[in-house]
Amino acid sequence: MSEKREQWGSKFGFIMAAAGSAVGLGNIWRFPYITGKYGGAAFVLVYLAIVIILGMSLMLAEFAIGRCAKQDAVGSFKKLGGGLWPIVGWMGFFVAFVVLSYYLVIAGWTLAYIFKSFAGLMSSAALGKAGDVFVNFISNPVQAITYHLLVMGIVIGIVYKGISEGIEKSCKVLMPALFIILLILIARSLTFPGAMAGIEFYLKPDFSKLTGEAILAAVGQGFFSLSLAMGIMITYGSYIPKDEYLPSAVQKVVFLDTLAAIMAGLVIFPAAFAFGVAPNSGVGLTFVTLPVVFSKMPLGFAFSSAFFVLLFIAALTSAISLFEVVVAYGIDQLKWSRAKSVVIMGVAIALFGIPSALGEGGHFIKIAGKTFLDSADYITNNVVMPLGGIFICLFVGWFWAKGAKDEITDNGKISFPSYNIWLWICRIIAPITIALIFYKGLKW
Repeated sequence: MSEKREQWGSKFGFIMAAAGSAVGLGNIWRFPYITGKYGGAAFVLVYLAIVIILGMSLMLAEFAIGRCAKQDAVGSFKKLGGGLWPIVGWMGFFVAFVVLSYYLVIAGWTLAYIFKSFAGLMSSAALGKAGDVFVNFISNPVQAITYHLLVMGIVIGIVYKGISEGIEKSCKVLMPALFIILLILIARSLTFPGAMAGIEFYLKPDFSKLTGEAILAAVGQGFFSLSLAMGIMITYGSYIPKDEYLPSAVQKVVFLDTLAAIMAGLVIFPAAFAFGVAPNSGVGLTFVTLPVVFSKMPLGFAFSSAFFVLLFIAALTSAISLFEVVVAYGIDQLKWSRAKSVVIMGVAIALFGIPSALGEGGHFIKIAGKTFLDSADYITNNVVMPLGGIFICLFVGWFWAKGAKDEITDNGKISFPSYNIWLWICRIIAPITIALIFYKGLKW
């Protein structure tokens, strides 16, 4: 007799874990940056529309697949589809494995900067040398690898304890902490002289800046920020009890994910405009420009450390969910114990991430001019994830439509008024839209 599958201990714990997987560096760093790049509030409105139409539809599809199959991503498609469909699950496994390997590196940077905020970062930033601090840090192979492995160790420790005792318990603490820190930083940011210019840029739409490229960027941001097509929501869905109404759960997760992204903008834009910083500075905004802003504040070291704690929490909750995808495969398909799967998969991912940790400091070969991290990011985000998303939509929309409806409605016992709209989004609208992202992204 097979061992009973773990489940979330409470609805709140499940929502916190699922929201934690969605709320990551893409919300706290990338969303404000890409909003700044494409003109502010008009981009935000398009992003919200995309999240509601596409993001919620695909997340519901993944939850339904996972809960019905009660398996990891690969096993879910084996059980429900058979044939070649498990390849879609393998895509999710591949994305989770590869993304986590380099995500740990960036999470390591945020962890290091929590400590650097108290140890010279502010004084260096005040002298205009924040860029030197960052370059020196990522160029030091010992530091880069140490922080990479340290984050992996934390993730292993949490996932080792299981669903309710490890992932759920940690996210019930980490997610409320994330929103509390966001509120504190927003309160501080809004008190800067000139902060209102940033608020106006962020919340007053300028539709003249909405180009085709900006709309596609909004689609991509909405799709990727929700952790879709990574196997995460299928895996997390497999632990959802039957009495949870899936559309309601999706609404809560998407709301919290979007709220975190919007709040991050309320931290960054008022501060950026108050101190004359370009709001579209990319990676440099986080590790070079913002430390300069913090250095000009009273108690800047405290706000700097709080900001990087915020980033680290966002990175950690996403890393946990990515790791669970890989661990669940070991448990379900290889019949390993959780302990064995956590250790073997954790070591494999940590080793695979070392080239990414070294490459950013120029210590590893480049692939077609890109660092190892950038190459891994390109392959997963621009190729495998969009393809996976297309196939998930087609699977649910055309191959498993009745099974999906039965799962969501508990065989007709629960009403799902938007079923036909959702079905045709999965069948037509989402695959075509994601295909456009895929085509646009194929530019090495």
